[in-house]
Amino acid sequence: MELPVLNETPAASAGGCSSHSCGSSDDQLGHLSDEIRAKVENHPCYSEDAHHYFARMHVAVAPACNIQCHYCNRKYDCSNESRPGVVSELLTPEQAVKKTMAVAANIPQMTVLGIAGPGDPLANPERTFETFRRLSQDAPDIKLCVSTNGLALPESVEELSKHNIDHVTITINCVDPEIGAQIYPWIFWENKRIKGVKGAKILIEQQQKGLEMLTARGILVKVNSVMIPGVNDKHLAEVSKIVKAKGAFLHNVMPLIAEAEHGTFYGVMGQRGPTQDELMDLQDACSGDMNMMRHCRQCRADAVGLLGEDRGDEFTMDKIEAMEIDYQSAMEKRKVIHEAIAEEMHSKRAAKVEKAASHADEPKLNTRPVLMAIATSGQGVINQHFGHAKEFLIYEASPDGVRFMSHRKTDLYCSGDDTCGDGESVLQRTIRALEGCEVVLCSKIGYEPWDMLEQAGIQPNGEHAMEPIEDAVMAVYKEMAAAGKLDESNAEQRATA
Repeated sequence: MELPVLNETPAASAGGCSSHSCGSSDDQLGHLSDEIRAKVENHPCYSEDAHHYFARMHVAVAPACNIQCHYCNRKYDCSNESRPGVVSELLTPEQAVKKTMAVAANIPQMTVLGIAGPGDPLANPERTFETFRRLSQDAPDIKLCVSTNGLALPESVEELSKHNIDHVTITINCVDPEIGAQIYPWIFWENKRIKGVKGAKILIEQQQKGLEMLTARGILVKVNSVMIPGVNDKHLAEVSKIVKAKGAFLHNVMPLIAEAEHGTFYGVMGQRGPTQDELMDLQDACSGDMNMMRHCRQCRADAVGLLGEDRGDEFTMDKIEAMEIDYQSAMEKRKVIHEAIAEEMHSKRAAKVEKAASHADEPKLNTRPVLMAIATSGQGVINQHFGHAKEFLIYEASPDGVRFMSHRKTDLYCSGDDTCGDGESVLQRTIRALEGCEVVLCSKIGYEPWDMLEQAGIQPNGEHAMEPIEDAVMAVYKEMAAAGKLDESNAEQRATA
């Protein structure tokens, strides 16, 4: 079956899903029951496959928060920042429902509506649950999700279970109150502000209780953790073990965002975020005990579109008020497109299994791993010009196969106009963002970036345009092995270069 055209506007192809892992890999999800796999297969934030095809959106209806985090600073009307807590429009429940239906009608591959702020949704229960109640009635084909710090979670579980909500994210940064006191200066609990270790202890207890209550009701729980070097980085492997034991099925370890210009306590005090290597090492350390999510965008509280893009400017309330939405017709269109996507996903998955089986008897390479950067605008293929990429997917190829490692954001090098190629400083920043990679795979690349990448020890490659990412990465890896580029002496030369 031919897949229908999914991007309804040019903006959809301009951004796109730029991370291969929206959750974990097929192998990591393979142990899950059919019931759970069915719940996540079209959820772009829980399924690796789904994020290539399906979109999500957040509605900002929850302004208040019941805890203070040293890494958080909620901002309004800030269109140039992409991080949690930032929004351009605070919505009423009625506006949120109208916006959701408008987005779902215009971006038919949108499957998920989440409330994630800009404060804590469960610290704003009336606004949050009124939004969910209306959406359950008016847009029953949309999955509903909520993200919370967990302080008010136990008292909200019963209400959450009434509204077609089968996915909840809890941010759990520690299970030790002494560490928690370094992250949370206070919580607001039972009409009192409670500081330090005492407040952190209450928060941790509520988070763990809420996690157990959710999983007992069959609600899927993803745990988010912010990696803060020198504070909780050595502790998060223990967090991963504990939340897995209590039923969470996915763990997302995210890097601290601590630039001073964001105005957070950590930013002002000079607390650094983790390096790419530190983050990947910690994710690997946790992955032995928990399915790891490596794709996270740390999205705005009003994000719209595929992961890695934000189409929020297309759906401001003034524009939505002028739209005529026939949601019944939209649901029929969405159903056809979702079925076509599911068929393509299943077909690709079956082909991948068949291909792996056909190569099962091939001798295993005795070579070192290689990191490769991929420019893609979605659908799991190499389909983006190097200069148009806002971020790159980082894959590791090794004798054991190909796995997604992370995404790395970068400035847009080429805008596609007459100045394309003139932004040397931006290009240099892009190349620095790709440190550690040996290959860049893209659909096209200009002469100037080609030369500069080669000078930086990164080989550009435009020979695999429109090919599936993992197939192309392994093909290039085998070419490198055949050319003798993957022996240990070569690795030592790169390390001392």
